[in-house]
Amino acid sequence: MTTNQSANGAASEADLLNFGNQPVPRRVILGPGPSSASPRVLRAMSQPIIGYLDPAFFTVLDEVSALLDRVFITNQTTMTVAGAGSAGMEAGLSSLLERGDKAIICVNGFFCERQILMCERLGIEVVRVETPYGTTVDPQRLEDALNANPDAKLVSAIHAETSAGVLQDINTLSALAHDHDALFMTDVVTSLAGTPVEFDEWEVDYAYGGSQKCLAAPPGISPVAISDRALDHIRNRKTLPSSWYLDLNLIADYWGPDHVHHHTSPVSMIYGLREALMLVAEEGLETRWTRHEKVAQALRAGLAALNLDSPVDESNRLNQLTVVSLPDEVNDQELRSALLDEYSIEVGRGLGQFAGKVIRIGLMGESCVPANVFALLGALEHILPRLGYEVPSGEAVAAASKTLAADPAPVATI
Repeated sequence: MTTNQSANGAASEADLLNFGNQPVPRRVILGPGPSSASPRVLRAMSQPIIGYLDPAFFTVLDEVSALLDRVFITNQTTMTVAGAGSAGMEAGLSSLLERGDKAIICVNGFFCERQILMCERLGIEVVRVETPYGTTVDPQRLEDALNANPDAKLVSAIHAETSAGVLQDINTLSALAHDHDALFMTDVVTSLAGTPVEFDEWEVDYAYGGSQKCLAAPPGISPVAISDRALDHIRNRKTLPSSWYLDLNLIADYWGPDHVHHHTSPVSMIYGLREALMLVAEEGLETRWTRHEKVAQALRAGLAALNLDSPVDESNRLNQLTVVSLPDEVNDQELRSALLDEYSIEVGRGLGQFAGKVIRIGLMGESCVPANVFALLGALEHILPRLGYEVPSGEAVAAASKTLAADPAPVATI
């Protein structure tokens, strides 16, 4: 027992007075999320707190919704769910489905499994359409499942599976769901503002994102879009959603023109999200997509020079999140620890089927800049030989630099 520790192990008064004196380290965040938050966003969050029913705050909400319309590319309803992306996920499942309903879940990664866990708690019958990590769902298999389950109320598929580094064709899957009179839901947590998300064009009924990835805001709020059809479905369901807090109809009423009282909105987070969306508007949505593409190309060129490959086919690779297969002699925890301890660079570990076999490198939002690619590749060149995997010296950074020289990424004005 330390001098300042009480008999029951609780912190003493002296310890409490020292809390906060240890500074939080500054990291180069290149994991699956969060990404670095823009300084402009952090400054915006320090604005004065006002009431969530203040008319001045309603103006802020209206501006956020208008900016989200542009990012989701929709003329329907956009708003936020107060909570991380998983709150947006659960809001969709609990609002669109009733106990005893049937949902078809397209499973190609760890976060698809999370949807299934939520459905089980909600009393939803789940039909799985599975494919190995690193691949996309075969539309024919989804159609077969729909034919075998004509009573399915919802189909869900993840646009950008963060655990697997895969980008999925949502347009095709959504069309199949609607051909069979099912609603369609998708996860755009990793893709929103980094890859085209065309809510109206793809006829998506509900999409939920996250503030902390390509939008470059802190985690804790989930931007969502919901179709008129889905809102009508919620309003006409037989029973009320199991969650009052995550009832999308009630949340839509708060964000709507009448601003009907619901929850206490996270005022500072809304300020931050508005500023993040302003940054997207200033940069230009298509320019932002291009930046994520070009910087990812440079990373992949550098990894190829290190003879490191990805388990994901080139046609399906996600620009924001690159999954890297590790050589047998390289322990993923030792590699990630060395990057963090020696270079203050954070990368992600493998999840599910990829656990222990890969690292995941995120290039999202403010973290998606060439300097971070060069820093990571240089660090890998130094660390990998120590772990038993020899790599050519200097070639990874040179390959990335050459790729960017031939096809430059837009300069991020963030």
